[in-house]
Amino acid sequence: MMFPVLIFVLSAVGLWISIYFTGVYYKWFQPNVFWIPQVCQLKEASCMTVLGTPRAKLFGIPNSAFGIGLFLYLIVNLFIPFPWAIALILLGLAVLRSVYLAYSLIFVTKIPCPLCFTSHVINLILFLMVFKMVFSS
Repeated sequence: MMFPVLIFVLSAVGLWISIYFTGVYYKWFQPNVFWIPQVCQLKEASCMTVLGTPRAKLFGIPNSAFGIGLFLYLIVNLFIPFPWAIALILLGLAVLRSVYLAYSLIFVTKIPCPLCFTSHVINLILFLMVFKMVFSS
């Protein structure tokens, strides 16, 4: 089954995006860092608008910081197995949050954010893969 490889790759991409957003949010680096392709970079104004909305945080913590935790958990889980049901619950919560955030981006904030939508899709794909792993074994 290719799921472990796909989980690793998607989690690594999700981690990369989450580190980018968290770093920009906390001003560890500018939105135009060299390791993010220009097409994916948030412009300074739109970046801070997206990251500055109340929906970009949960309990005062940026969503991307939770993403770092989630994606690290998934990567570690490939090497030091924990029950995949825990990952499924975490991913289910991430997908619910992603639906809310995608709706917010489209209809409330009205700012296109390719990396935001990419992370939402990654959450959904990972959820579906882990769901299949948990319920097909």
